[in-house]
Amino acid sequence: MVHYLKITAALLVLLVCSAMFRPEEGMYPLSEIHKLNLKEAGLLIDPVEVYNPEGVSLIDALVNVGGCTGAFISDSGLIITNHHCSFGAVQAASTVENDYVTHGFLARNRTQEIQASGMFCKITQSYEDVSDKVLSSVKNISDFAERKRKTESRIKEIIAEAEINDSTLKYEVSEMFQGKTYVLFKYKVYPDVRIVYVPPRSIGEFGGETDNWVWPRHTGDFSFLRAYMAPDGSPAEYSPDNIPVNPKKYLKVNPSGVEEGDFVFILGYPGRTFRHKPSQFIEYQQNFQLPYISELYDFQIETMEELGKNDPGLALKYAARIKSLANVTKNYKGKMLGLRRMSLISNKKAQEKELQQFILLSPELQNQYGDLFIETEKVYKEAFRTAKRDLWFGQIYRSSGLLRIANSLLEHSIEIQKPDAERKSVYKEKNLDKFYMNISEAITVIDPDLEKIFLTRMIKDALNFNQHSAVSAFNNLDVKDVTEYVEDLLDDTELTEQEYFVDLTGKSYDEIIDEDDPVIALAYKLREQNNNIEEQTRNREGELDQLSAKLYEVKRLYEKKSFIPDANSTLRLTYGYVKGYSAADATYYSPFTTLQGVIEKSYEGGDYTIPDKIKELYGRKDFGNYYNEEIKGVPVALLYNMDTTGGNSGSPVLDAYGRLVGVNFDRAYGATINDYAWSEDYSRSIGVDIRYVLWVTEKIGGAEFLLEEMGVKLVESLQ
Repeated sequence: MVHYLKITAALLVLLVCSAMFRPEEGMYPLSEIHKLNLKEAGLLIDPVEVYNPEGVSLIDALVNVGGCTGAFISDSGLIITNHHCSFGAVQAASTVENDYVTHGFLARNRTQEIQASGMFCKITQSYEDVSDKVLSSVKNISDFAERKRKTESRIKEIIAEAEINDSTLKYEVSEMFQGKTYVLFKYKVYPDVRIVYVPPRSIGEFGGETDNWVWPRHTGDFSFLRAYMAPDGSPAEYSPDNIPVNPKKYLKVNPSGVEEGDFVFILGYPGRTFRHKPSQFIEYQQNFQLPYISELYDFQIETMEELGKNDPGLALKYAARIKSLANVTKNYKGKMLGLRRMSLISNKKAQEKELQQFILLSPELQNQYGDLFIETEKVYKEAFRTAKRDLWFGQIYRSSGLLRIANSLLEHSIEIQKPDAERKSVYKEKNLDKFYMNISEAITVIDPDLEKIFLTRMIKDALNFNQHSAVSAFNNLDVKDVTEYVEDLLDDTELTEQEYFVDLTGKSYDEIIDEDDPVIALAYKLREQNNNIEEQTRNREGELDQLSAKLYEVKRLYEKKSFIPDANSTLRLTYGYVKGYSAADATYYSPFTTLQGVIEKSYEGGDYTIPDKIKELYGRKDFGNYYNEEIKGVPVALLYNMDTTGGNSGSPVLDAYGRLVGVNFDRAYGATINDYAWSEDYSRSIGVDIRYVLWVTEKIGGAEFLLEEMGVKLVESLQ
């Protein structure tokens, strides 16, 4: 009889899964949500409750925080997001004596909440299509670089015009389809964000890099923050007088979670995807960018780990940077594996061949699109030729703090001579104090040992480039002299002195480059070449703007449908189902992991070390109200077939009633390729189950008051 029941249950799961509305690829922007048949897919509330441009809806609970997504979950500005999203702020607030990174942090009242340095809360207010305003400014311009310059200038003008009408909001123009459509987004930004509760690192980062981008997963990747505002309700910098934000909308929590096969959806701010790019873009990624960056970051991670091995202070100082780099390099390696497995380049080329044949069927199409693929190939051929140099310049200021400071001072001296509206955002009058503070902080954290090792590596790399990728600043330097050259740079510079930096901020560009400082001299040489590279890049991007717009047009004509624009850090919706998958031959992964898996992994130690309290609670079977009979345990993580990418970290996973059931934090390894292509067969995203969030918060953190603030007790009493 038991055997029969198991077979029946398995068949029921298969029937439910087969009956699912098959989700299509897409991170849908606000303008597209009303076109979706979410009710047929499984939504059990009116779609207008998800997005209502004329009123309040779930969209109003969403925030962009620290480059991730978060959501309000109380009427007092409480935000839930990922542990890794608040990691940098927690590190900045930590000391060796008060190591919140390792041990976690809990504010038992609002006066104990600590500033989340560098984080801010950004909320979408509305949007407006400004494509005509942007494109009309370049209508009669044929020079590609000039078109790009004019486009950038017109976008600044549009933002400045909007700021005149309402300076309380932040404005950004986002390119939706390259060279074709532009949308002005309006945001309210609260710069005062504070840390409320972060679990110990052994929970929030359980599994470390061993499990990163891997399923099954058992990571409690969540944290609680709070947004504050001035007493009059306006956004304000950190002040003890500020009060919690009272959001238009906050999410209700469903402490019962979801089951396999349930409809779920995500609202969030996904970063960048590149699915409308031509085959040559994928070639650039596969052959140049992905291998170069992943190898460089591996080197930097190994260096920092070695330097911090016997120094707790350095280990803490490097922790956030190591975590960030490790996340990128593993992601890139997953992408390289996925690109090879999918043969995406050859598949893209085959699609482009079909499009070319379609173009040849019509003289009108030939006249408009006949040279599309030839011209695209020509542009990328030049990009391939100088790829190593261009990637190197993209990393040099990330690798050397001193060069970054010197370059910022040079750029500052140029930008402050311009009218405020024409300056880069960081140098606008309203942002200058923050710029000075950031540079001052950067000076204090310069690490001479790290600076020497990283800069030596970067210069040696540059000396090995071919003539097309030569870095002219080192033309007269021999590779055997690099170590001595770098030592002299570090010994002779004064840029590590705060007084020197302050003095330089008052000088002109010419006065700064006349300074007898070797780091400034090197930064000047690099800047001169980089200015030429940026002009070449602007020309290339200007041409690609037009070619990409044409590619989209002919693709739309051929396939007789419109497409969803690539993700670009603007608010999007994606939907799907709680669903397992087959990751490899003869394997199947179910969509939930449990606390039992945490305990089993913990015996391996290392990345799987856990607090003793978890073992104690597990031994006593103290699971509170979060034990699930169906999966025989406390759910820890869940898997679903939604379309996500970077920036979706911290996105709320919502059930059919729009209630919070999880927090998105990762993708399975095979889904790292989502940036370039998506498939329901292998694309799976991972979230921490709300039941584990609540169990940890209540049982490990002892923060029952946060559950009460979220209304969890009230929700439980109604069920």
